[in-house]
Amino acid sequence: MNIIRKIIKWISDLRVAIVLLLIIAIASGIGTAIPQGESTATYLERYADHPWIGLINGKTLIRLQLDHIYSSSWFLILLTWLGLALLICSWRRQWPTLQASLKWIDYQEPRQLSKLALAETIQTKDPQSSLNKLAIYLKEVGWNIKEKPGRFAARKGVIGRAGPLLVHIGMIILMLGAVWGTFGGQKVESFLAPGRSFELVNREGENQLTLSLIDFEIERDPAGRTEQFRSKLKIKDKGDSQEKLREISVNHPLRYKGMTIYQADWSLAAITLQIGQSPKLQLPLNSFPELGEQVWGLVLPTNPDGTDPIVLSLTNESGPIQLFDPEGDILSTLLPGGEASEIKGRSLRVIDVLPASGLLLKRDPGVPLVYTGFLITLLGAGLSILATRQLWAICDSNQTAIHVGGLCNRDLPGLANEIPKILILVANQS
Repeated sequence: MNIIRKIIKWISDLRVAIVLLLIIAIASGIGTAIPQGESTATYLERYADHPWIGLINGKTLIRLQLDHIYSSSWFLILLTWLGLALLICSWRRQWPTLQASLKWIDYQEPRQLSKLALAETIQTKDPQSSLNKLAIYLKEVGWNIKEKPGRFAARKGVIGRAGPLLVHIGMIILMLGAVWGTFGGQKVESFLAPGRSFELVNREGENQLTLSLIDFEIERDPAGRTEQFRSKLKIKDKGDSQEKLREISVNHPLRYKGMTIYQADWSLAAITLQIGQSPKLQLPLNSFPELGEQVWGLVLPTNPDGTDPIVLSLTNESGPIQLFDPEGDILSTLLPGGEASEIKGRSLRVIDVLPASGLLLKRDPGVPLVYTGFLITLLGAGLSILATRQLWAICDSNQTAIHVGGLCNRDLPGLANEIPKILILVANQS
């Protein structure tokens, strides 16, 4: 039994909780620095030649579960440990402290007040009258009074004692919400071209939502830099024949039935070409990271047998489209909707470039709990700032003076300065 008590005491130790908070904070920082939730091959490739902080390569990173920190076993153990520590601390300390603070302490003898942190005595001709005036004054300035014959107890700011308990409760609820969101949430990223759609399915593979992109617009400044991009969406629920039209843009997501749809990115999906007198050909574009960030293109053969290819590359939907031969020499530059160019004996014209909207869909059932926990934590932190003041006043047995004593858990000098002023005020009214 003693061993269990020692374990419980150690788990709920404030120093242990501080260390846990520090480790969780460091882990969260690492989770911000390392991209989370990508494929294993991505980490192996990214950190093969350049280990993270020069020490951790892709294999070690995956072994340590740093690719999914917030759902890793060790991170969840830390959260569980911290939650358990807060729960035990609240049960063993904060709740009894709150209960004790709600009980009135009745001091009956002046000598009891002399042992308090603050004690004053004032001589008066009519102690009972002065005592009544003091009680009335304290009530007027917000103190709660409990009177008994020849004495009273007063207190102010007792609600502040609930602050630490609320902080603990709020943090526990916040962590529960975060864990629930990690395991019960969904996250889908997709690039959609106008006129295309995708289906959002549940864990059983059933279609829950169909999302279609009607139009996608990229706004640029005079220098061609992206300023804003927005998508017009069509949403259709399972079992609902009515379609809903919505628009989203960067920093203006759509919240729909517990799901949030973000305008996260943009890309180029396809290019429409005409070679000679051929029909219009819509060809998919691929990202060329080796040519630079946000560079798309395709390899286009110029002969029917697939030989003598050329490379088309572009950085935005407005062009220009640059054409290169296999040696990397530029052959020509084209604009969407512009004139055709003679390339290796064939006429080539770019009709248009089709951009794609990068959408991020997130469903996090733990968000209400996270917000609730955060609100309760803030409320508890605010209440913790309040000082709990206690005051006792007793008439002496000789009926020639009143004795006053006080306690305060915060700002004791403030109460020490206030008590003489109160007594002087009462003395002047006597």
